[in-house]
Amino acid sequence: QVQLVESGGGLVQPGGSLRLSCTASGIIFSIHAVGWYRQAPGKDREVVAGIIAGGSTNYADSVKGRFTISIDNAKNTVYLQMSSLKPEDTAVYYCNADIPYYAGSVKKLSNYWGQGTQVTVSS
Repeated sequence: QVQLVESGGGLVQPGGSLRLSCTASGIIFSIHAVGWYRQAPGKDREVVAGIIAGGSTNYADSVKGRFTISIDNAKNTVYLQMSSLKPEDTAVYYCNADIPYYAGSVKKLSNYWGQGTQVTVSS
């Protein structure tokens, strides 16, 4: 059974930095794609950043230039480096991953969510 575990959240002052990690455990051959999402109280969950196995990345306009997503395939871990944090970045951050598996000789993708990690930006 594959599990995603996020870590690295916490309380940080405006302008500060945090690095979130999302580690996939279980029988994993590779990670196809990972997205970081966030959900603030009373708001819908929104996508923050995404990365695919080849390394291509994309970001929400609200975090471009401040957040960086990266992947360490050897560790099955995806990182979200967050800098110049603002109070409006406060939210629970979740990672979501598409992880391949084989049904016989057919390669398929299964989707997983982590449990979330709280990020609070406040003075």
